[in-house]
Amino acid sequence: QVQLVGSGGGSVQAGDSLRVSCAASGDTLRGYAMAWFRQALGKEREFVAALSRTGGYTYYGDSVKGRFTISTDNGKNTLYLQMNNLKPEDTAVYYCTAGKRVITSSLRNHMAYDSWGQGTQVTVSS
Repeated sequence: QVQLVGSGGGSVQAGDSLRVSCAASGDTLRGYAMAWFRQALGKEREFVAALSRTGGYTYYGDSVKGRFTISTDNGKNTLYLQMNNLKPEDTAVYYCTAGKRVITSSLRNHMAYDSWGQGTQVTVSS
């Protein structure tokens, strides 16, 4: 099972950009579905973005579509989330996750994934 370590969070102003990373070890990310979820204080965990197991398809939550981009660097075995035009409502702890048995219809369901990073805080001030 792959182990994940998230990093790259921080405090930024509204309109800024930030990239969070998720380094994998113990297995290659090839063949895994991968995703980012976020959880704001007092709220449910929310789907942000996902990559299908084949890596050919990306999916985004409505609130981040057009602003966030999920990608991987297979050479570095790392997952990324590029976040542009950040808004205060993007403030949350961001979690990376991966799963080998996640089917397309379950990509937005956090319960479908097996491995989770520890979370990285992103704070956006107005």
